[in-house]
Amino acid sequence: MSPQNFEFHLPLSPEELLKSGGVNQYVVQEVLPIKHLPSQLRAFQSAFRARGPLAMLEHFDTVYSILHHFRSVDPGLKEDTLEFLIKVVSCHSQELPSILDDATLSVSDRSAHLNALKMNCYALIRLLESFENMTSRTSLINLDVGGKGKKAQAKAAHGFDWEEERQPVLQLLTQLLQLDIRHLWNHSVIEEEFVSLVTGCCYRLLENPTISHQKNRPTREAIAHLLGVALVRYSHMLSATVKIIQMLQHFEHLPSVLVAAVSLWATDYGMKSIVGEIVREIGQKCSQELSRDTAGAKGFAAFLTELAERIPAVLMSSMCFLLDHLDGENYVMRNAVLAAMTEVILQVLKGDQLEETARETRDQFLDILQVHGHDVNSFVRSRVLQLLTRIVQQKVLPLTRFQAVMALAVGRLADKSVLVCKNAIQLLASFVANNPFSCKLSDTDLAGPLQKETQKLQEMRAAQRQSTAASAALDPEEEWEAMLPEVKSTLQQLLELPQEEGDQQIADSETAEEVKGRIRHLLAKASYKQAIILTREATSRFQESEHFRHTDLEETSFLSLLGIIFKGPAASTQESHGDTVPAPTDSKDTPSVSEPEVSQRNDELVKQEMLVQYLQDAYSFSQKITEAIGIISKMMYENTTTVVQEVIEFFVMVFQFGVPQALFGVRRMLPLIWSKEPGVREAVLNAYRQLYLSPKGDSARATAQALVQNLSLLLVDASVGTIQCLEEILCEFVQKDEIKPAVIHLLWERATEKVPCSPLERCSSVMLLGMMARGKPEIIGSNLDTLVKVGLDEKFPQDYRLAQQVCLAIANISDRRKPSLGEREPPFRLPQEHKLFERLREMVTKGFAHPDPLWIPFKEVAVSLTYQLAEGPEVICAQMLQGCAKQALEKLEKSTSEEDPKETVPMLPTFLLMNLLSLAGDVALQQLVHLEQAVSGELGRRRVLREEQEHRTKEPKEKNTSSETTMEEEMGLVGATADDTEAELIRSICEKELLDGSQVLAAFVPLLLKVCNNPGLYSNPALCATASLALGKFCMISATFCDSQLRLLFTMLEKSSLPAVRSNLMVATGDLAIRFPNLVDPWTPHLYARLRDPAQQVRRTAGLVMTHLILKDMVKVKGQVSEMAVLLIDPVPQIAALAKNFFNELSHKGNAVYNLLPDIISRLSDPEGGVEEEPFHTIMKQLLSYITKDKQTESLVEKLCHRFRTARTERQYRDLAYCVSQLPLTERGLHKMLDNFDCFGDKLVDESVFSAFLSVVGKLRRGAKPEGKTTIDEFEQKLRACHTRGMDGIEELETGQGGSQQALSAKKPSAVSRRQPLTSVDSDNDFVTPKPRRTNHRRPNTQQQKSKKKKVKVVFSSDETSEDELSAEMTEEETPKRTTPIRRSSARRHRS
Repeated sequence: MSPQNFEFHLPLSPEELLKSGGVNQYVVQEVLPIKHLPSQLRAFQSAFRARGPLAMLEHFDTVYSILHHFRSVDPGLKEDTLEFLIKVVSCHSQELPSILDDATLSVSDRSAHLNALKMNCYALIRLLESFENMTSRTSLINLDVGGKGKKAQAKAAHGFDWEEERQPVLQLLTQLLQLDIRHLWNHSVIEEEFVSLVTGCCYRLLENPTISHQKNRPTREAIAHLLGVALVRYSHMLSATVKIIQMLQHFEHLPSVLVAAVSLWATDYGMKSIVGEIVREIGQKCSQELSRDTAGAKGFAAFLTELAERIPAVLMSSMCFLLDHLDGENYVMRNAVLAAMTEVILQVLKGDQLEETARETRDQFLDILQVHGHDVNSFVRSRVLQLLTRIVQQKVLPLTRFQAVMALAVGRLADKSVLVCKNAIQLLASFVANNPFSCKLSDTDLAGPLQKETQKLQEMRAAQRQSTAASAALDPEEEWEAMLPEVKSTLQQLLELPQEEGDQQIADSETAEEVKGRIRHLLAKASYKQAIILTREATSRFQESEHFRHTDLEETSFLSLLGIIFKGPAASTQESHGDTVPAPTDSKDTPSVSEPEVSQRNDELVKQEMLVQYLQDAYSFSQKITEAIGIISKMMYENTTTVVQEVIEFFVMVFQFGVPQALFGVRRMLPLIWSKEPGVREAVLNAYRQLYLSPKGDSARATAQALVQNLSLLLVDASVGTIQCLEEILCEFVQKDEIKPAVIHLLWERATEKVPCSPLERCSSVMLLGMMARGKPEIIGSNLDTLVKVGLDEKFPQDYRLAQQVCLAIANISDRRKPSLGEREPPFRLPQEHKLFERLREMVTKGFAHPDPLWIPFKEVAVSLTYQLAEGPEVICAQMLQGCAKQALEKLEKSTSEEDPKETVPMLPTFLLMNLLSLAGDVALQQLVHLEQAVSGELGRRRVLREEQEHRTKEPKEKNTSSETTMEEEMGLVGATADDTEAELIRSICEKELLDGSQVLAAFVPLLLKVCNNPGLYSNPALCATASLALGKFCMISATFCDSQLRLLFTMLEKSSLPAVRSNLMVATGDLAIRFPNLVDPWTPHLYARLRDPAQQVRRTAGLVMTHLILKDMVKVKGQVSEMAVLLIDPVPQIAALAKNFFNELSHKGNAVYNLLPDIISRLSDPEGGVEEEPFHTIMKQLLSYITKDKQTESLVEKLCHRFRTARTERQYRDLAYCVSQLPLTERGLHKMLDNFDCFGDKLVDESVFSAFLSVVGKLRRGAKPEGKTTIDEFEQKLRACHTRGMDGIEELETGQGGSQQALSAKKPSAVSRRQPLTSVDSDNDFVTPKPRRTNHRRPNTQQQKSKKKKVKVVFSSDETSEDELSAEMTEEETPKRTTPIRRSSARRHRS
């Protein structure tokens, strides 16, 4: 076919070129075989050298054949073809400008160049696509090959690196399209197929996932430029818009790539309209469709978000198209639109110089953001808070919106979503960090200036009003002339009407001057009618008056009378008030105010108003921060680590800004140093590192002083727990060498008074040194003598507070824990003759006779330190006891000799007896600890060393003589037997020797028992508390002594009128329950009874003790645990928090809470001994939140349904229904309810029961599958039917169950108040040890027992008779299956 006679049509598929089409349409004549392709390509190259680009007209079949056999062609030939085609197209693009400018170009030549252009471009683009397809397939096949191997493999497949060759091809096509090639077509209209050919190649390249990689950035830019030329010169916008929308829906890697391209087109190519078209298309997408097409929604959302970051000004004009998505179902799209609005606010609508329209747009966007802070989806709420945080950080938020946005953030702190809470805290922290008010945000500091400036503003306003009134009063003539027309009109109307007899306007006691004042006031208020009526009455009333004597009521004279009254206000007013100061009647007497002065005053007033507004905003801001601190501090112990970390960072920031309440949060975070989460622990360390280890100072000395001062402030009014936490933090810092030597040196200077300081500062320095000594004992150890000399000096009176802290500091130089068996060296001990123990003994004995309240805590740590560090501490402490007892006896003898022994009983000062018993108790307890830890550990250490020595000296033959001995050694039986022997030795010493008559401690037992047994005789509260605590310590020593005194202990615990005594004994009995569990076990109900003690101190202590005992499995957990549940609603927040923490920990122990729930529900809903309905709901809502397993839920539902049958009152029905409604029910749980519907169906007539079950239906519907909705509907229909059925079924049931209910109620104990009043001790018979239960003592009512057995499946244990529960001995079924880790001795042996 002659080149001049055909026309090349761009095909949709390559196969179309093989088919004959229309007249003169080009058709490929032959697909050449592979072996002929190299020679044909060389022929094509020769023809190109001869004819140039038009050679393609004759050799197109060669290129087509190469494309057809592309997969099979040699890589070298592919590369040669690509290089040659690039050369051909490049040559053609260079020749075309001159050809297009040639006015004499013939039609045939134009047609030839057009065909050559289409063929060249088609061939080059198809070759490019072939290379791209093969590269994509290769990369998919070799996904596991990475790095250089992958690149080398691609190069081997093609003979070159294709990714580097794409860019030149695209740049060549861009260069070609920039020419005015449309003149080659008829009517200069380029055909759509040609544009689609070029642009389609670009879109196919974009579909490759690797296009988004950084190395392909040049290719992406080349594609963007090529498409940009097509948009500008070839009307490609509509097609590009459709294609971009499609690609965003299907390719997740493209949003960022397309954003870069669209931004380029809008800025460099001026095609801003394409942004509007794309956004319009996205805005018209159906919300329901996007909720199903999550991939498409994510693509659109990412595109919009990034586009707003790139070109917010261009996007702003198209934002109206996206507003519908804010009400759509897809939260991702809502987030994207809100993010786009934020970017517009941050980059475009910022600053104070905005035009009115721009300001309105910004306010609308902010309104939308604030509204979506309450969005139904937590991810949207969280995103809004993040966006507002960015706005605040970049200081774009208008000051007028601070309060509203802060209120939103504070409200979101209570959000159920952890993510929302976290971002709310971040937003509030950003507010504090970027606040425009002050670096110190103390509302107390701001209140004073605000009040002062407000008062000043009020004075300035008053002065301005006076000035305005004075200037207005200078010219009443003008004012009268202004009102005259209205007064005249009103007068004419009144004169035309007949005068009516109305109510008298003037009182009898009023004078003419007072009436004139009233008329003037009415005229000034524009009440002309009343003024005229009053004047008319005055003319007839005051005929003798100078003004009112005119009786002529004509219009002119009446108006002149009104004018005279109005124009003379100053004189008349002063006369009426009796003032003697003449009014200014002349302008000369009135001080004139110039216009500049008026302007200056107005400016000052405006400035003052702005100042007051600023202070008011700052004060309101500070109050909001204070409110937020109260809420955030409660979130510090959340289960989510990230939230806790945010809370800690927030408190660090607000503390740095001087908010006074922040110190509370900084202290509250201290216990988190014990957290098991490394992130939380590290956050606390970082917080204290920022706040206290990095103070500002000009020198190292000044920095050290600031650091010591900061740490000392933390110790002010600090509790024991706070000090322990701070000690752990300082220990960590010291071990990491983060505390400089200058700090330690300064602390020693203050402790030794080398620098002037107060006694409290000196004491705090010793405390800090002691804390640091835990990390590095040498801090105290190297200066031990100095510290003893300074802190335990011989001056009088003694500073016991300092001495106590010195003892605590010295105690940190040795490890207080029990030494391990593998220790080679003996534990650190000081000789008995050491100066330390000499001074301690002297201070204890000398201070004994002086009533100093600080002596008792000092004495306690002195005894503890002696047992910790001294060799033979029992000797030193025995000397202390003997010395103090000797002083007490001397005092007693002295008092006896001074008075007549026949008339009076010898008296001893109360404080001496209290000090003596306290010291004896401390020595007894420390002696026990010394034996159990130090002596036992040392015996074990020496035994191990002795065994090792014997093992080394044995001959090898002797080792193998006894196989049994070897077997026992391998199994560890030898060591275990030795341990038992040592433990038995210690136990024997405690049982037989410590309290034996020959020992020092035994001498104090009769005195101690006498004080405890005679509370009426020894009634001093402090003495009773001390004696009770000492008795508890003595009981810890011996099981025999403990068993003999348990009745006395529990009598005091139950009936003492002193909360301190009951609290002390609660701690003591808790310790005894761990040491002698079998002895204390019968008394467990009396321990639980203290949970309802009337004193909050005792309830709190009981809650702590029972928490430890229950969680350590030291007491049986039965129905009495309901007493712990009642603490959840305790009026004291700390006690309620303690109970909540207990159940949180208990919920981690398998099915513990689930097993206890039936008994708890039964006891708390009991009308005769339970709690009120609202508190019951509060308790059960908390407890049922721990039921998370489906099997537990189903079982509990079944039990609760059965419980409806045995419930006796409507209140119990409602309680059970409420419990069912709080369970996380599933479909299987619903089937359980349907199976047991007969149990509760007749109770549904009660509105509360019915509402509770309806709420269950609502919960089930929310997460129900379509197939389960039928069952739910059926259940709801049955509920509604039973609700409307009436009481017939219930009456029938009550008739049948009346007898059994009466029997049950007869067995119930009488109602007991939750806070039982304390009863006094009348005699020893008031309190007896419960007797063990025997099988032959059971009640003979066998019929009742049979009925009880029948109901065991549906009756909770708490509904059965409680007599058996009072028995001390457990039955087989009540015996705990889980053994305790503590070794128990036989109960039978102790009772014998």
